[in-house]
Amino acid sequence: MSAEAADRVAVSGSRPSTPPQTSWFEFLLDEMLLENHLQKSHPDPVPVQLVIQFLEQAAKPSVNEQNQVQPPADNRRNRTLKLLALKVAAHLKWDLDVLEKGLTIPVLNMLLNELLCVSKVPPGVKHVDLDLSTLPPTTAMAVIIYNRWAIRTIVLSSFPEKQTKPGLNIVQQEKELTENILSVLKEQAADSIMVLEGSLGLKKDFYIHTLRTLDLLAADPSTANGETESSTAGLRISADELHCQVDVDIFCFGSFMKRLAGYWNACRALTGALDPSDTQLNPYGQINSLIRTRNYQVKAFIKDNVSLSLPNHLRQSVLREFLHKVQQGGLDEVCHKLCVCNAVRDALQGEVLSVRFQQLLHKPRKHVVDFMLEVCTRSLDKDRSSETSKRKMVIFLKCSLAEPHLVFVVTAHKLFTELLKEEDRKILVEQMRKRSATVNLCAKPLPSFYDIPAAASVNIGQLEQQLILCLDARRIRQILIELHSMAERPFWRVNNKWEVPPDYINVILNIKDNLTKDLVYILMAKGLHCITVKDFAHTRQLFSACLELVTEFSPKLRQVMLNEMLLLEVRAHETGVAEGSNVRPPPDLVSRVRGYLEMRIHDLPLRQIVGEECVAFMLNWRENEYLTLQVPQQLVMNNPYIKLGQLLASTCKELPGPKESRRTAKELWEVVVQICSVSNQHKRNSDGRVSLIKQRESSMGILSRFITFIKKLREPLVLTTLISLFVRFHSIVRDDIVNEVTAEHLAIWPSTLANMQAVDVEAVAVTVKELVTYALTLNPNNQSWLITQADIYFVTNQYSAALHFYLQAGAVCSDFFTKAVAPDVYTDQVLKRMIKCCSMLNCHTQVAVLCQFLREVDYMTAFKALQEQNSHDAMDSFYDYIWDVTILEYLTHIHHKRGESEKRQIAIKAIGQTELNASNPEEVLQLAAQKRKKKFLQAMAKLYF
Repeated sequence: MSAEAADRVAVSGSRPSTPPQTSWFEFLLDEMLLENHLQKSHPDPVPVQLVIQFLEQAAKPSVNEQNQVQPPADNRRNRTLKLLALKVAAHLKWDLDVLEKGLTIPVLNMLLNELLCVSKVPPGVKHVDLDLSTLPPTTAMAVIIYNRWAIRTIVLSSFPEKQTKPGLNIVQQEKELTENILSVLKEQAADSIMVLEGSLGLKKDFYIHTLRTLDLLAADPSTANGETESSTAGLRISADELHCQVDVDIFCFGSFMKRLAGYWNACRALTGALDPSDTQLNPYGQINSLIRTRNYQVKAFIKDNVSLSLPNHLRQSVLREFLHKVQQGGLDEVCHKLCVCNAVRDALQGEVLSVRFQQLLHKPRKHVVDFMLEVCTRSLDKDRSSETSKRKMVIFLKCSLAEPHLVFVVTAHKLFTELLKEEDRKILVEQMRKRSATVNLCAKPLPSFYDIPAAASVNIGQLEQQLILCLDARRIRQILIELHSMAERPFWRVNNKWEVPPDYINVILNIKDNLTKDLVYILMAKGLHCITVKDFAHTRQLFSACLELVTEFSPKLRQVMLNEMLLLEVRAHETGVAEGSNVRPPPDLVSRVRGYLEMRIHDLPLRQIVGEECVAFMLNWRENEYLTLQVPQQLVMNNPYIKLGQLLASTCKELPGPKESRRTAKELWEVVVQICSVSNQHKRNSDGRVSLIKQRESSMGILSRFITFIKKLREPLVLTTLISLFVRFHSIVRDDIVNEVTAEHLAIWPSTLANMQAVDVEAVAVTVKELVTYALTLNPNNQSWLITQADIYFVTNQYSAALHFYLQAGAVCSDFFTKAVAPDVYTDQVLKRMIKCCSMLNCHTQVAVLCQFLREVDYMTAFKALQEQNSHDAMDSFYDYIWDVTILEYLTHIHHKRGESEKRQIAIKAIGQTELNASNPEEVLQLAAQKRKKKFLQAMAKLYF
């Protein structure tokens, strides 16, 4: 039963009132079916899914008689499928929002290219070279739709997407195809913008294909094209509506380019790649460039006082950076100038003047006052500035007169005299003189400019940055104490990359003391991160500090940390083994792992991964005897991998064993079958339909975790057992007796499945491939695994790859064919599969040579292969490897019959070798055969390795 049929049975069985889903091929058989289907309130499949099905079928490659893959045929079936896809898009009124949401980039690209084709867009001509005003309405509209999609796709592709599941070739192929399409679209982006901008100048209405116009195209392309060129055919799109859509798309693309430019400038600033002389730099870039090159000029800030392009927080940030450098020594003059520039900017915007500036004016040096007046003059364009700006500048200058010794300096300046009338100036000067007489000379002076502490928000930000970077437990505690003295808020949220397992989060957040809560959370999160990057030394320090802390108040958290430290040591040891260490784990570590597996659980949060890795650890170090002992049932219920480990250990311990060992093997079988089965509890969509796709996604998710567990195993017998189980499982669900995959110990597994329909066949196939591939990364010389890998490629018709692994299996057990390959490796079944591989690859002479390797020479296959004239191998160069005289005699006959005298002489020469004389002793003939076998297999290895 096909997958589609199975889906129908499952759906109809669960909800008899729900009609079966219509298959894609039914639309080919009934011309009216598509239109009727699309008119339904809830069509199944939905329109975008139909587009995918039609185009996927139309794009399927064909295979010729020589088993060579050919491009999709241009026949009536495929043309009809493409037309059906266009009709569905026409039903959706070519709504790009709907199409982009439901279709992948490759599918939508194929659809729109087909639209260009049926709309008679001239092939081979760039769209930017077309005059839209002279094109038929449907043709021009097709060009506009394609170029709208092109720039929209460039923008959408810039946003991050959820990563697809690795391991499937089809996903990787689609990703590469998408990247290629995006590359072309980005190269043509400028042309697409020009096309769309050109369309804004067109004042006429446009028309786009509908189901009716597409039907006319199918009936008579020449007539239909004539009609669609008229102004009455198709769906009418007004010029105003089109211009609105195009304007929005161009605006979004333009905003996207500005965002990219911002990212680019930011990266250049961080990497120090900015050139101050670059005229293309914006104010941000110029300032960063000056700082990087130590060119401490403030011209950019003075200019910004006029343009007001830089945000105030950036200017303040630059000042803080220089203040930090002042504390290290030097640059105080630059700080004074920046402070003055920022004060003038604040004054022009009506902001309160900073304390730093006011302190600077307390007994300032002459050059500071002169610079302040210069900045004021250059920041105010007296001819263009508004009256409001001038009034604000006057207020600022009045504030500067608060100090008596500045009165005459400021009031005598040209700017002051230009902004205030003479009478106003006299009144102001008199007021300042009177005020200076009442100044309390005993008032406590303000502290030194650099003694003023930075704002609390600045200190908090700097401490938070240190907290993020620090890996020293004592320093982390010290920083948190400082932060809590300045603000009371949850500092464990400072970095969203800090993650603690969900199993522990509630226990930690229930800690009453906020400082302790932050410290426990951050120590654990940092330690877990260090494990992922294999920085085990820092992890030990962080976890030890956390353990010491929680021991004082929480027995529950103490056990949690002990479990995490156990996981740390297990991973550290297994990492060492993966890197080449063969040292057995210390007895203390083995004892701690046993203690964890025997632990009685009393309301204790447990991470499933700890149990998984402990089980994998015990299996890897052949602690099968121990794993078969009873562990607490509650732990088994909480962690199914512990039960799985028990069954694996029991099965391995009894291999090879009597029939009684099949009892534990059967239990292991049932657990794996359950993992690979689709749940019987069907999930329903909002419209009530059963979603088998979601079920498959769920089963693939469970299986993905199972594969992750398997990839922690490295014990050969355990992996061989799992490979054997999945190979038998795979063979049953494929139900192909002729093309079964082979493996060791297949006899211990059941030969039937109770509920075949519940099994996710694709999930099983993926697991077999992943498992064998992973095992071969651990030991690429395991001949059993190599044969299994070869069989997997063989049953999936990948003959060259299959032959590669068959030859590799023979090479590893014979010192690269310097010895005879054992008959239990090259069995008759393996040899026959190698023969078929060569035959499917059109290497017919190799087929004839391999026919001699069989226990009984297969003359019929050999003769049939030698009759083939279209052979892709070296033909007569392989004659030296033939030792069977009957085959050589047949060769001479064939070449004589064809008039191939040179090849006939080569065959006669091969027959004439004395060691092939039939009267020779059997030992001589066997030696001659073995010699030719070795040389032939070595030659084959050079071809396929």
